[in-house]
Amino acid sequence: MFSLRGFWRRHRRKIIVTAGVLGSGYAIYRLYEAYQQRVSDLETQLESEREIAELFRTRLQNHFENIQSISDTMTLPHVIHEFRLRVSDEVDLSYHMNRLMQGKGQPGVLSVKEKRELWEELKILSFTRMVTSLWGMTLLCLYVRVLVNILGRHLYIEASKDGGSSLDEETVDNLSQKVFLATADHLATRGMTDLISKMQIAATGVLKQKQLWDPFSIDELQETIMQIMESFNTGSSKQWLTCLLPENALEYSLSSTTSSNDIDGSHTQMNIEKLQRLIAETRDVLASADFGNVLEMSLKKVVDGLMEDFNSQGTSNPSPQIPLAKLIPRVAQLGPTLLEEPSNNRFVQIILSLPEVQLFFTLLYTNITQDT
Repeated sequence: MFSLRGFWRRHRRKIIVTAGVLGSGYAIYRLYEAYQQRVSDLETQLESEREIAELFRTRLQNHFENIQSISDTMTLPHVIHEFRLRVSDEVDLSYHMNRLMQGKGQPGVLSVKEKRELWEELKILSFTRMVTSLWGMTLLCLYVRVLVNILGRHLYIEASKDGGSSLDEETVDNLSQKVFLATADHLATRGMTDLISKMQIAATGVLKQKQLWDPFSIDELQETIMQIMESFNTGSSKQWLTCLLPENALEYSLSSTTSSNDIDGSHTQMNIEKLQRLIAETRDVLASADFGNVLEMSLKKVVDGLMEDFNSQGTSNPSPQIPLAKLIPRVAQLGPTLLEEPSNNRFVQIILSLPEVQLFFTLLYTNITQDT
């Protein structure tokens, strides 16, 4: 007993220090163990979040690609087809062509004055038809993608929130989707007369100083086309926007997609307020500087493609310049070529393959901050 007390007195300080060290070491070990566990939990959480983010990105990318496919294989072919029919009806060249052929085969049927007037009218109409087709095809190609990307983004957000099971102020029901996409038909229907009228005025202004016997090169032809488009786009800011998406676009779409038998019931099922917001967003996109830049770039690339076709076709005249009158029939043939079915239309592919166009629609589709 005394030996233990003596041992304690002699080594008390060492024992206390040793115990303190051991206790501190154990406490540090427990803290380190807790820290390691926390780090492990955080790593697991981060890994889970990375997997969720990667899954979200994959789903978003797949949905985006599906949206582009729907645009290219369903919506765009329909509107291009309708536009082609209307251009053919509204800018009909057959009367002038037949009359000139008749005058050529039957001398004396047409006076010199009548022939000149027919050729002058054919000159204006041929360029009007070609540039209208060029402008309309390019604009519709971009516009349809604007529609489906805006709609696709809204639908994806709804599905991500709650599966879109409830019809609330943020829901785009099936009938509303149909009405929204129907705005793409406006240019080929009610907007066509205004578009052609404005384009013909622009063509007349540019071509009035160009005589039928004037020698024309490919470069001069390209410059003439660009001048017509520039003239068409002057005056009121983006006058083509009223042909494409007028202020009464929603009213038109409602009337064109609902029959008189079910129009009242359809209106009660649709979310009109949501439709108005979708159309307002679409109009803002079309009026933006970014869309204007993409449209201008696309038009120039399509014109470049047309000139490549002209060069590849060649001419029987070895001179690099030929009279304008001999170019008119070839100009007239370009309209139908520009409005071929999208899957076989190389000009559509030129537009959609532009990196700037692809980037524009990627940014448009993923711009979800204002909706969430």
